[in-house]
Amino acid sequence: MMSESRESIKRALAKKKRNKPEFVRQESWRYKRLDESWRRPRGIDSKMRLKKKGWPKSPNVGYRSPKNLRGLHPSGYREILVRNLSDLEKLDPELDAVRIAHTVGEKKAIEISSRAYDMGLKVLNPPEAVRSEVGESEST
Repeated sequence: MMSESRESIKRALAKKKRNKPEFVRQESWRYKRLDESWRRPRGIDSKMRLKKKGWPKSPNVGYRSPKNLRGLHPSGYREILVRNLSDLEKLDPELDAVRIAHTVGEKKAIEISSRAYDMGLKVLNPPEAVRSEVGESEST
């Protein structure tokens, strides 16, 4: 039953990526000084605000993501903030991914990430020491 829910999440993620356009700031393609990150068009003559044909789409109600995907990490896992080793015990490797809190020191973070890997959990922000170890083992 767990695998069915995982499969439905994967299908919904694929559908979400397929149906949602990139929302860009008005005229960001025209001026180098403007970042592409979304800002609502507000001008009185704005073609984008008026939803004219040929202009980029604006976010609206119809683009909302499916209910089972809201609040999930883009990978499809629930993102769980972990502060100590005991927090790992409650997690399910099929559904959860670990994000180590920024207040955790490097020594404890290495312990948490190694324990998480042993449990089969995905770590979203592994410490540098673990990142370099994983990179070495994959390349050899």
